[in-house]
Amino acid sequence: MIEVERLTKTYGPVTAVDGVTFKVDAGQAAGFLGPNGAGKTTTMRIITGFMPASDGTVRVDGFDVFSDSFEVRRRIGYLPETPPLYMEMKIDAYLRHVASLKGVARSAIREAADRVIEQCGLSQVSKRLCGNLSKGYKQRVGLAQALIHEPTVLVLDEPTIGLDPAQIIEIRQLIRTLAEERTVILSTHILPEVAQICQKVVIINEGRIVVDGEISELTKERSLEEEYMRWVSGEQAVRTVADA
Repeated sequence: MIEVERLTKTYGPVTAVDGVTFKVDAGQAAGFLGPNGAGKTTTMRIITGFMPASDGTVRVDGFDVFSDSFEVRRRIGYLPETPPLYMEMKIDAYLRHVASLKGVARSAIREAADRVIEQCGLSQVSKRLCGNLSKGYKQRVGLAQALIHEPTVLVLDEPTIGLDPAQIIEIRQLIRTLAEERTVILSTHILPEVAQICQKVVIINEGRIVVDGEISELTKERSLEEEYMRWVSGEQAVRTVADA
């Protein structure tokens, strides 16, 4: 479903992403991990078509992100770290607007908005301004806009960052439910979140992939937290789980 091959992104003399290669199969949930500045957000922005690459290829459902951007965007729902909300709009109006921008048929916009409002637990606040929502509800609206066009792929960048414990539990459960029917890439610093939701983990460090494998294999001898620290602390040479 998602194939990333030799992806590179440079900013002048700085290489933010260096030859990144990994694959996420259809229906699979993958945790995309790494320390701050490792290249996670840059990689996800390229996958979703929000940023060009310097080199390499990305395909989603067989479509090239760079030459078939429209087809890729139809298939991807993207929640960036900061939800792209219009703070002066009411939730239901905002979601109808997003549906229109994402190509939902005019006759289906109302139904699509109602569907994601129910799906994301927004029914009681749908008439409120986005700017008056709590952080947790803003994240729910962010998920709703990512789902409005019924994408087959979800790319989520730190979806629970800044939430209180109760809000984290709610959003985590929602993502777990969504992942049952979609291909998901989840970037987060909360490793138990990955262990609960994902089947696969990809770890990037200093712009390069250092681990790419199934969580069940990776955690046979150590916890995910211990294994993560081994790879980002420089204790291991760059390799994949398959090479271990």
